[in-house]
Amino acid sequence: MIFRVILVLLSMVAAGPLAAQAPSSFEIAARARGTPDIPGLNIVWLTPWGDLALAREWRNIVVHQSEGSAGSAYRGALAQMQRPNRRGTTIWVETDGTVYWAVAEFAVPIHLRDGNRNDNKFIDNSSTFQQVDNDSSIGVEFVGNYPNVRRPVTEAQVAAWRILVRVLQIRYDIPSERVFAHNWVDYKDSRYCEGCDLAKLARTQGVETAQRIDRDR
Repeated sequence: MIFRVILVLLSMVAAGPLAAQAPSSFEIAARARGTPDIPGLNIVWLTPWGDLALAREWRNIVVHQSEGSAGSAYRGALAQMQRPNRRGTTIWVETDGTVYWAVAEFAVPIHLRDGNRNDNKFIDNSSTFQQVDNDSSIGVEFVGNYPNVRRPVTEAQVAAWRILVRVLQIRYDIPSERVFAHNWVDYKDSRYCEGCDLAKLARTQGVETAQRIDRDR
């Protein structure tokens, strides 16, 4: 009887929740250095990833729409690479879904007004007011809504975002509730809600989306 109990306990340790799960290839890629192949994403690496231990401690992801024309993501990302602390973001997404990684992970582009919104219009701003700032937030810029700022992003951009946001969350350990639209944290253009649909999507999509794409390849 005692021998049988020992066997049961050993099998629980080996196969139960206590057993460590090996990271998926998607998770390995999301924490890599250099220019990894991210399943489902077309990334142009203007600046490769460095050692993750040297990256800035990003705590937030902020979604932007640049009011730039289709085809402008590469130019914007290239200008950002040449001067990392200029106005702009770390990542730029073209209308065809191509992702441009512009600057090093420790660089701080200027893309926020330091969380100056405190009216609770879109979300509860008690945890964002003067706390979601450039130093703590990695920015993603979607181009293509010029000259009509209300034009939605393309299906290709949405598909890329579904995967890209999971990469950022895994790489920097950022929970879904720390994904923000620019309009949610800063006073912005009143004609439209910049980044709102994309931020909502990131907060509501299944957490296994990107990993599932990896498994189904």
